[in-house]
Amino acid sequence: MKDYIFNIHDVILMMTVAESILLALLQAAMPAQNRLYGRLLSAFLLVIATGSATTLILWNDQVHIGPTVDQYWIPYFLMAALMLKGPALYLYVASITRAQFTLRPTHLVHLAPALVTCLIMALFAIDSNDLRHLWAMGDEQPERLVTFLWDSAKLVPLVYSFAAVALVQRYRSELKDEYSHFSSTEPRWLNILTLGFFASWTWTMIVHILAKYTSPETADYLGIADNYITFILINGLFTYSLIYAHQLLETRAEETRAPAEDKPSESAIDRVKAAMETDKIYLQQNLNIEQFSARLDLPVKEVSSVINKHFGTNFFEFINTYRVEEAKRLLADPKATEKTILDILLESGFNSKSAFHRFFKRLTGMSPSEYRKDKGAH
Repeated sequence: MKDYIFNIHDVILMMTVAESILLALLQAAMPAQNRLYGRLLSAFLLVIATGSATTLILWNDQVHIGPTVDQYWIPYFLMAALMLKGPALYLYVASITRAQFTLRPTHLVHLAPALVTCLIMALFAIDSNDLRHLWAMGDEQPERLVTFLWDSAKLVPLVYSFAAVALVQRYRSELKDEYSHFSSTEPRWLNILTLGFFASWTWTMIVHILAKYTSPETADYLGIADNYITFILINGLFTYSLIYAHQLLETRAEETRAPAEDKPSESAIDRVKAAMETDKIYLQQNLNIEQFSARLDLPVKEVSSVINKHFGTNFFEFINTYRVEEAKRLLADPKATEKTILDILLESGFNSKSAFHRFFKRLTGMSPSEYRKDKGAH
């Protein structure tokens, strides 16, 4: 509790509220961004705004809306916001990483933590004083229940942020199963942001636990850091959605991802080998597994099974390993001395200089120029 109306920490909360609302409205007003992920981002920002506003009202005695609202309604809005911010983040991440993602009735389960919390508060008549552990003499003190509510409000977002991080990691893995080339910038920034929220909410949980064993003042100062981190993260998330989210490559829908249960057939293995060694399909730039499968007239799941189970790798590694071998052949060919490194990487199927150099050095232990020199093709 602060001794004066607004200090810098209160101002940060107010800025978070104002900016979250502004960014949510701006997101909603963008026709080009009028997609599900845009609406989910707006929902997440409004939840953050609600949580920050109600936190300020609950803990700052100088901020009032009205006696009834302050005492009886604010706890519901606060707890609902705390319980919904995790699901909102998770669904936003799902909407930009899962192919053909749509909201379904089954997703209503994510409202359960907020609904159960509000129901418990209604049944036991929990108000603002209860949440602040301020009880009048002679009043029944629902201390254990209030402690449970606060514990849940810290744990639920943490669990959902961990699930969001797992979604991003899974998405990055799926990209390697489906594409021979992709930009790592967009997935990397999404990973940083989700890890940021996970770290922030982990810190919140740690501070909450420490508060049980330290002075309120110490816990207060430690907890204030979360307000600043949240302010930074919502700006980062909005910027990401504006610049990068629409550039993310789609991965296959969940129902098409399961690999074939049986061992790949010899026929399928031979066709994949022929496509690589005879047809040299890997020379096609920006090749993905759907195009590859279409060329072989085989189901994607069967081709994926051959690559994963028989060759023991993913599509990204499989294709680019052949490309590196082709580049090695050209670099060592005395007849190709007139060709530049750029010419060779393009002829090998690569379309990114940085990706070519990174992959080539990882597989050979030397740069393309060093390899050419070592093989004597001057």
